[in-house]
Amino acid sequence: MRIVESADVSPDAKIGAGSSIWHLAQVRENAVLGENCVVGRGAYIGEGVAIGNNCKIQNYALVYEPAKLADGVFIGPAVVLTNDHFPRAINADGSLKSADDWEQVGVTIGSGAAIGARSVCVAPVTIGEWALVAASSTVVKDVPPHALVAGVPARQIGWVGFSGHPLKEIDGVLTDPQTGEQFEILNNTIRKLS
Repeated sequence: MRIVESADVSPDAKIGAGSSIWHLAQVRENAVLGENCVVGRGAYIGEGVAIGNNCKIQNYALVYEPAKLADGVFIGPAVVLTNDHFPRAINADGSLKSADDWEQVGVTIGSGAAIGARSVCVAPVTIGEWALVAASSTVVKDVPPHALVAGVPARQIGWVGFSGHPLKEIDGVLTDPQTGEQFEILNNTIRKLS
């Protein structure tokens, strides 16, 4: 495990073996990072956030509690995972909001999924396994496994394979041009053909 001196890591956080926390990153209380994770410069990991093994949280990404990231998730530079439906600094009576004045909602990301640079995921949303959110997208609804979404708001524009490359339709079958793996569409999700 490597934690550089300028990082701010709570003694109550749990950091897995082989993980690296880089300059000016902050990891809050009760956050749990799995093994072999990388938290880039200036990234923020909120209190109690759960991150699986082999995840990459790139520079200046903001992962607010109560986010849950499965194994192998990629969070691009300056991505924001939000946690509040109705953000306000004050209550209707003008008093400063406290933790008791709002309900946190989180973003859940499945294994192998990737969120492109400067994207925003507006909680509560679930990003399915192996899905890909294109850079600068705003996700406001759940994303199916292996879906490729882009835009503001993000809309599905295709499917991606395990390699992250868009699948191409060849003779009615979706094929990963990188690996040659083939898939079929079933009920708005895809299934790998054997």
